[in-house]
Amino acid sequence: VFKLVLCPRKCGLLRKFYYEVKVEGKTEWTLGVVIQSINRNERSRPIPYKGYWTVELKNGKYTAHADSPVTLLLREKPLKVGVFVDYEKGQVSFYNVEARSHIYSFTRSKFSKKLYPFFNPGGSDSISLVVCPVDVTD
Repeated sequence: VFKLVLCPRKCGLLRKFYYEVKVEGKTEWTLGVVIQSINRNERSRPIPYKGYWTVELKNGKYTAHADSPVTLLLREKPLKVGVFVDYEKGQVSFYNVEARSHIYSFTRSKFSKKLYPFFNPGGSDSISLVVCPVDVTD
């Protein structure tokens, strides 16, 4: 079961957007993007077909929720995760910000609706997910 938190800003209107979340100390979390019209009461796997593009940490394992779950073998445990969306390329990419390394990318997705950031802090610890400000320079 996923607790949904939507970004109240204009993220869904942008063709490209990026955000970072501090996950340091967390033992469980899920991050990514969702389409505007997902059914928040539905209990199902968060997969692209259902409008979710997410990566999670649960039970000490990192997983990308593709059509079939993809176990991610990371060299370093991320302290902060960056999520980049390119609507026109159909791409959602995840990065370990401190290590400056790629975690996973969903590619060739066809986004038919607005996308919004998705955060699930998990329920097994009391540490908060922290959405971090990002300096954008052109």
